[in-house]
Amino acid sequence: MSKWKRLQENSLLLLPSVVLTLALGIYPLLWVLRYMFYDYAGYGNELFIGLDNFRRLMKDTQFWDSVGNTFVFAGGKLLLTIPLSLILAVILNGRLRGRGWLRAIYFMPTVISTAVISVVFYIIFNSYNGMVNQLLLKYHVINAPIDWMGQEHAMLTVILVAVWGAVGNYMLLFLAGLQSIPNDLYESASIDGANATQKFWSITIPMLGPVMQMIVMLAIIASLKGYESIMVMTEGGPIGRTEVMYLYLYKLLFPVSTGSAVDQQIGYGSAVGFATAVIVGIITALYYYLSKKMNKVF
Repeated sequence: MSKWKRLQENSLLLLPSVVLTLALGIYPLLWVLRYMFYDYAGYGNELFIGLDNFRRLMKDTQFWDSVGNTFVFAGGKLLLTIPLSLILAVILNGRLRGRGWLRAIYFMPTVISTAVISVVFYIIFNSYNGMVNQLLLKYHVINAPIDWMGQEHAMLTVILVAVWGAVGNYMLLFLAGLQSIPNDLYESASIDGANATQKFWSITIPMLGPVMQMIVMLAIIASLKGYESIMVMTEGGPIGRTEVMYLYLYKLLFPVSTGSAVDQQIGYGSAVGFATAVIVGIITALYYYLSKKMNKVF
């Protein structure tokens, strides 16, 4: 087969992917980059305003509050999700009876719709007749119902729900990493008299280094971009306490679906979207740089 014929066949195979990337990736990106400099509400005339959207963004306290909430949400989710996922993976990688069923059960939340999960947990954490308050009252852990969606506990509640939905996914990735570690290393350590704890810290953790680096990066990106469960459970409330960056962006672009009283703001929303993407990109790049530095040190 000639090179020209092979090039034609390869081009035809790649064509659907290229078209979809251009239509669903490149074109929307260019569209957003254009409207960052316009005052546009989704209908009517487009008014070029230059950098006014970015000047407004710098003074927008609601946006910067959402950035702070995002870091709190992402940090809490990461601190709970990564250790829990690793512990579950280690347990389910052992010779445990019914471990196949347990793996499926823990992975199940990953394939369930986030909206469905959020509605279920909204009912479970309901202040008046929710299952959590009922159990705590029954066993006299609390004397009065806790307002889980209130100002003091709302962020903790949405973090716990996010952790429940994410643990199974990262557990599976950790399992793949654990199963790639040669058993010879553990057998040699046993001959040398190492106990289970010593094997974990001296063999398992170092050998999981590359996998853990990838998992943490994926978890950081997902945590910074997560907003679906918050939108269903609290809508960013109370008083903006749980409003994260992408939820604030969603309210600007689709105010009707969130019940927001704010008019649709395509132009300003495009500027906010660009800023959120830059923030996520900086955090991800910083983690990647630091992880590479740590690899060279250790």
